[in-house]
Parts: sequence; C-alpha cells; structure tokens
Amino acid sequence: HLARWRAAFFAVVTTAGYCAIAGIIWLGGHEVIDKRMSPGELTELMLYTAIVAGALGSVASLWGSLQTAAGATERLFKIIDTVPEIRDPEAPARLPAGGGAVHFQNVSFHYDARPEHPVLRGVDLRIAPGEVVALVGPSGAGKSTLTALLYRFFDVKEGSVSLDGADVRTLKLAELRGAMAIVAQEPVLFSGTIRANIAYGKTGATDAEIEAAARDAHAHEFIAKFPDGYKTLVGERGVKLSGGQRQRLAIARALLADPRVLILDEATSSLDAESEALVQKAFARLMKGRTTLVIAHRLSTVRDAHRIVLLSDGKIAEQGTHDALMATGGLYRRLVEHQVIFREAVS
Repeated sequence: HLARWRAAFFAVVTTAGYCAIAGIIWLGGHEVIDKRMSPGELTELMLYTAIVAGALGSVASLWGSLQTAAGATERLFKIIDTVPEIRDPEAPARLPAGGGAVHFQNVSFHYDARPEHPVLRGVDLRIAPGEVVALVGPSGAGKSTLTALLYRFFDVKEGSVSLDGADVRTLKLAELRGAMAIVAQEPVLFSGTIRANIAYGKTGATDAEIEAAARDAHAHEFIAKFPDGYKTLVGERGVKLSGGQRQRLAIARALLADPRVLILDEATSSLDAESEALVQKAFARLMKGRTTLVIAHRLSTVRDAHRIVLLSDGKIAEQGTHDALMATGGLYRRLVEHQVIFREAVS
C-alpha cells in the first residue's frame, strides 16, 4: 500500500515538472518571437528552471525515504516491544555451587512450527562434572537442540534440564548462561580489537588475564606478529582473520570466562589440517577438568571423549567409549564404516 502511494506521488511530481518545463518553453518561445526576450535570457531561464526542478526532485526523493524509514521504524518498535517467551522466573533461584553436572531427565521437545515432528523423545542423559561427552548422529537427530535446551533458548515440552541440580527454568538467564561457554563452527566476533573480543568473556579483565588466555589458546603467537598486536582490528565478524585464528580467539574468550560447562558445536569442521591441530591443542587446555559437550562429525574430535552418545530419531541409540561401541558392532560402527557421520575413515 505504501509503495503504491509512493509511486503515485513520484508520478504526480514528475508529470508536474515536465508540464512546467513545457509551459516555460512555450511561453518563452513566444516572448523571443515577439522580441520581448532575447534567446540568451530564455536559455538563462531554462537553466534556472532545471535547477529548481532538480531541487523539487530531491524533495520528492526525501519524502519517499521518510516514508520508508517510517515503515521500518514501525516494524522495529514492534520487535522491541515483543515480550520474549523465555525470560527470568518471577522468583529466581540461585545457581548452586558445583562442577557442572548436567542432567537431561526424560526430555521431549518439538518446535512450535512443527508439533507433529518431535526432535527429542524421552532423552535421559546424566553428565558428571568434568566429563567429556561427544554427541554424534545424523543431521536432525537432536544434537544441537539438546545444547539449546541447556542454554534455555527453548523450554522442554516434557521432562527437565538441570545444571548442578537446579532446573534451568528456575534460574536467572544471565546466571545460567554465564556458567557456560560455547565455541561454534562460526565464532561470533565483533568489529573491534582483538583485545575487546577476548575481554568479552569476562567483565573487567586485565591485560595480563587476556594475554594469559590467548597464550593458553595458542593465539598469542599470531597476535604478536600483527603490528598493532592486541589492538588490531579484526573487521566485521572477524573477516581480517583466518578461520583458525578466529576459532583460537573464541577459545581464548571461553578460557577467560572460565565456565562450568563448555559446548563445542562443530568447532573444527571448517578448518584445514594445520589449523585443526592448533585448535585441538587449545581445546585440550580448555576442556581440562571442565564438563564438555562436543558436537562433531570428525572422528578425531570425538574418539577420545570419555563417552560417546549416539542420537538417532530423537532418542539415545547407543552410548559408550569409541572402542566399546566399535566392538559391539552396532549402529555407531556402521555409521563410522560408511562415513555417514564422520569425514575420515577409521585408522
């Protein structure tokens, strides 16, 4: 509707401008023929007319921009005024002290847009503090959904998710999410300095703490090679850095945050072999003594986990160590041998 009014307005203004120019030429031509105006004066008048017409055209364009901005502003305020479905409880509980014990108790979940397609069905998974658990399975099995429920990006439809014995729905979102850190396939970096991107993991972090985290993440070496060091601008979404460098900055940020629970979501899937080796060394430091959920398709990433949990059709199909699952000859072994899940063959 707004576009039609804008088009009509432009048409009226354009038509009026053309008519005005045609009228001036017609009247001016008669004045020149009757010797009441010289050709030079007519030319001068035409130039002035063109200038005025251009200014009127700019006003018309400005009006159109204002109408567009008004429509965008209305949509923006609708978003701002939206009340989130996931919010703090009225009387939030405090997160108990602990080492990051996680329990998915009889969890079922489906997305509201597709209620007839459950993503998780009766999942019961207990993760001990400091345990490294790899979540594997075909695409759509529910691996990332489990971590989203732990972060409370969504609420379970049935069952419960708890962190150190506290149901995540009873906790303040800031406290819950502050106890966790995630390193994803595409880390979120801001268009600022390297220092600012690492320091985001901890409010009031000192330069010494930032550098220590960068060293542990094997990032200090490449940072020191930049002329501006930690003041180097990384560009929008870190475009001035390689994939491996971006991942190591994300790891440094997570180290600085010192979370109870670490989530690695396909964190090495887009890296070359050399970058992956450096990132894996950083992961070894980051995962030490920390509850870790690993989502990956590379065998090298998951085979050393304390436990591998295979999800299939929204349920836990198998779980155990890599060697134990390979020995049983079940679904896990078949998927590995056919490289359905993993990108490399078993050595």
